[in-house]
Amino acid sequence: MSELQVVLNKLEEMSADIKEIKTDVSELKTDVAGLKTDVSGLKTDVAELKTDVSGLKTDVSELKTDVAGLKTDVAGLKTDVSELKTDVSGLKTDVAGLKEDVADLKVRMERVENKLEAVFVETAGLIEFRHNTEKTLNYLLERQISLTHIVGEHEVDIRTLQRRAV
Repeated sequence: MSELQVVLNKLEEMSADIKEIKTDVSELKTDVAGLKTDVSGLKTDVAELKTDVSGLKTDVSELKTDVAGLKTDVAGLKTDVSELKTDVSGLKTDVAGLKEDVADLKVRMERVENKLEAVFVETAGLIEFRHNTEKTLNYLLERQISLTHIVGEHEVDIRTLQRRAV
């Protein structure tokens, strides 16, 4: 019996080991189920990340297109600025020429004003001369009228005397 006892003891030990193994397997199944849930969640996260990356790639592509457009715009603006610089340079030259013209016109205007002042002075003298000449002419006309009256009276007297003498 002792052998039987030994076998029974071994069976009990094995039974205990089997229970322990079953518990371990059950715990492992629970762990595997949790891991499967975690993996499923990770797969979902990866799918979402793939979607996000795809969206980011689209955004980057759009940004590259925008940057290319901006580069084109900047190149156009550089051309415009260059043209404006040329225009401004031309305007500066024109302004310098205009300043010279204005300075020349100021000198000419000063000369004209001086000549005009001389004309005013000369005109004032001529007006005074005309006024004096008119006075003299009026005086001479009055004297001529007086002389004509006197000569006319003498003519009448001479004719009267001539008629009497006849």
